[in-house]
Amino acid sequence: MNTDLFEIIRTTRSMRRLKPDPVPAPLVRQIIEAGTSAASGGNMQTWRFLLVRDPAIKASVAQWYRRGWHETVAPRYRAGAPSPGSSRDRFDRMLSAAEHLADHLHEAPLWIVPCLQGGTHTRTSGSSIYPAVQNMLLAARALGLGATLTTLYLLFEKEAEAALGLPEDAHSYAILPIGYPLGRFGPVARTALEDVVFSDRWGEKWAGD
Repeated sequence: MNTDLFEIIRTTRSMRRLKPDPVPAPLVRQIIEAGTSAASGGNMQTWRFLLVRDPAIKASVAQWYRRGWHETVAPRYRAGAPSPGSSRDRFDRMLSAAEHLADHLHEAPLWIVPCLQGGTHTRTSGSSIYPAVQNMLLAARALGLGATLTTLYLLFEKEAEAALGLPEDAHSYAILPIGYPLGRFGPVARTALEDVVFSDRWGEKWAGD
């Protein structure tokens, strides 16, 4: 297990190609415990985590994910420029991996579906669940497991959440497919800090101090 936090952060890439091997229960518990160690609004902990292993449920949800990718998301990405900090070649490889996920999402051995239950879901609601999601992604990386955060299925939110069997007062915020990776962990590609950090006033260059 890797315990160097900053190394884990720098190498937690989206791992979209996963082996079908089951994820051991003790590791699943560690990942969920990492999630519930995160902050939530007012410490209300209205999060709920649906663990999905049932092939029929995964297949039912994955059809909506696949449709969203092929009909909407893939054409938009292919028509656009590479993401910041990425080359054309690297961007094309990312698209290939994303398409693999769209076509094979149901084969991931474990999904974690982070949800919030109760209350009114607003622009700020994610602040009570996405910190838990990031903790789980980092925990998976530390344990040698691949994962990614995807919300693409929410293009068909009602249909997908019905397939997941969520009650009316619960809303999902992502699917985290988790498994042992087929690829290797490595450094993430990001734009330079100087391009995204301002000092005191918007647009004022940060000197790095």
